[in-house]
Amino acid sequence: MSLSLPALQWLQDGYAGFAWPWAWLAFPLPWLVRWAMPPRRAQADALRVPYGHAVQAIATQGGRGLPGRGAALAWLVWFLLCAAVARPQQFGDAVTPPASGRDLMLAVDLSGSMTEPDMELGGAVVDRLTAAKAVLADFLDRREGDRVGLLVFGQRAYAMTPLTRDLQTVREQLRDAVAGLAGRETAIGDAIALAVRRLRTQQEGQRVLILLTDGVNSAGVLTPQKAAELAKEERVRIHTIAFGSDGGMSLFGIPLPMPASSPEDIDEATLRDVAAQTGGRFYRARDTNELAGIYAELDRLEPVEQPGKAVRPRVERYAWPLAAAWTVALLAFLLPRRRA
Repeated sequence: MSLSLPALQWLQDGYAGFAWPWAWLAFPLPWLVRWAMPPRRAQADALRVPYGHAVQAIATQGGRGLPGRGAALAWLVWFLLCAAVARPQQFGDAVTPPASGRDLMLAVDLSGSMTEPDMELGGAVVDRLTAAKAVLADFLDRREGDRVGLLVFGQRAYAMTPLTRDLQTVREQLRDAVAGLAGRETAIGDAIALAVRRLRTQQEGQRVLILLTDGVNSAGVLTPQKAAELAKEERVRIHTIAFGSDGGMSLFGIPLPMPASSPEDIDEATLRDVAAQTGGRFYRARDTNELAGIYAELDRLEPVEQPGKAVRPRVERYAWPLAAAWTVALLAFLLPRRRA
């Protein structure tokens, strides 16, 4: 006897087992009831229930109830009901959830020079850190689905958040960061080394560090060049951003005199060398608009799309044995009348 088409397709497409396999423990209950409670010898039934003859057939195994064929059908109904309660399941078609797969570490300079009020934001003069926070917040809004980590550095480097998809937490940590929190000096090399340590376990090709600073390396254990060598060994790509004005800005189109930054204020040569060693890019942002454009370009440079792990959802198939149980029960109910 060949299997029916739905059952055959079920086995071919991937039977996923039972969600509640313990429900099969109910299958021997009729035997246990028959063993624990011997049948009454009264002539009339004390209680009449629908399909009572079918239940009696299960307990008596073809005694004074239904004929042997009816008892077999009653047992089949009970088997199918147990199967339906156990919730048989089938693997559905494979579904691949979308995922970008980008893992980014953001390193933000919190040294004392980030309090320099030489930036314009919304028509108002603000310090460098405030402008950087606004641009980074917009950058994070475009990174939904990616994993982003945040570290800050001054005299020392600290990891504020690990790589996470909870970008709201990253935004909150960035918002609460203040200049001088990690010291007044600038440890660029240590910041790079800390980021490399956090990224080294990630998949190759997705280890990216975006470092923003407005100064020169003046503290820490490692030099930026040595840290860049470590990053190159671990295949961490570093994009560096030198942030700070050249000494002039405008408010409502009116030029404002500002003390010019000396060439030593930002070590562009070192930042350029770090980016070149690791396969990244160097950027120079002299105002908020340029900084926003840089992060927009970085958003396009790191669009590594990686599909998520394919999964096969479980589809409930309890309706099949339940429908079969109703069909067999109807047959067991009608069978004695046809034989009468």
